[in-house]
Amino acid sequence: MRRNAVLFVAVSLLSGLGGSAMALVSGIWILDLTGSTGLAALAGLCVYAPTLAGPWLGGLLDRAPRRPLVIGVDLALAAALLSLLAVRGPGQAWLVYAVSLAYGVGYVLVDAGETALLPAALPPARLADVNGWRSSAQEGMKLVAPLAGAGLYAWRGGHVVAVLAAVVPVLVAALYGALRLTRTAPVPPPARPVGVRDGLAALLARRAVRVPVALAAVSIAMSGFTTAALYDVVVTDLALPATFLGVLASAQGGGSLLAGLVAGRLVRRHGEITVGVAGAVLFAAGCLGRCLPWWPGTLAASVVIGVGLPWTLVAAVTAVQTYTPQAMLGRVAASANTAMFGPITLAIPLGSAAVAVGGRPPLVLAAVVCLAAALVVRGRLTARMRPVPQG
Repeated sequence: MRRNAVLFVAVSLLSGLGGSAMALVSGIWILDLTGSTGLAALAGLCVYAPTLAGPWLGGLLDRAPRRPLVIGVDLALAAALLSLLAVRGPGQAWLVYAVSLAYGVGYVLVDAGETALLPAALPPARLADVNGWRSSAQEGMKLVAPLAGAGLYAWRGGHVVAVLAAVVPVLVAALYGALRLTRTAPVPPPARPVGVRDGLAALLARRAVRVPVALAAVSIAMSGFTTAALYDVVVTDLALPATFLGVLASAQGGGSLLAGLVAGRLVRRHGEITVGVAGAVLFAAGCLGRCLPWWPGTLAASVVIGVGLPWTLVAAVTAVQTYTPQAMLGRVAASANTAMFGPITLAIPLGSAAVAVGGRPPLVLAAVVCLAAALVVRGRLTARMRPVPQG
């Protein structure tokens, strides 16, 4: 099983490299083509919007053999990226949007497919560890991939970046092909058409799954809600240049890198719900730390947030893999991704509006929301563990 674990971590490294680089370069490319920052921002929306269709897309993973489907999606993404070679001027900017949308659809399918394949390749006791290592690999790539992609774009242009990015899903497809799936039988075709309700019902059916997913959803949504607030704190309250945001992003990435290395051990020892609660509390503490009128405090708070967010995510993904029947894992994994990442599409514009009252109030509100969610879950967990008095 060690071989499969290494392959999954390698997949995360490559996926993080290609995805992070293209996410940034697509926006820069459109900005150069059109001169509009608003149009450039739409490239990011194209990438994240398909997350909302996760329950529908996840149904495909339960209708067809998962590994061939994931490999096919990766090869299709490579072909789509190569189509960017046709971009020559503003008239082809639509092609960048189309590829970004295809990338978003592919991300939903591949991410849910990988979540569904892990239990078929690894023993249950190793799931939390490998999920943590995957998180560390992805966060590590986020530290270097955007800078590398932007530098390559500035040096050689978008076509070279597109070609190199197209190589990544081909390599990922090869790694998926090298996996040894020995722990599950082929998924039989469903007796009736699968729909959104199937995945959502299975997601909500077990407390061990829905609670970690809910904690991750709240924390991730609040991270989007506080994006504009962090900009305001840095530029207005701390009177620092906007480039300091890059320093904070690196600090958060460093915290996430370390968090992933220990997340699996914590999940095995304390369980998914407890780790999810701890992650939400750490995120709340980081939000309050970002309110401090002292830049080293803001820097330390970014490290704390970098630890908290991955803990909630690793706990949720491990819970989905551990407690979901194999035949429904594709639908449930995709529905969980929608639940965790879908709200951020609304939280970001709400946070941008809330910053009108200043940067610190949204950060405090986010901290209160996450702490309240953690306290409710912890209180119910304690109540369940309390012995019933004998009459």
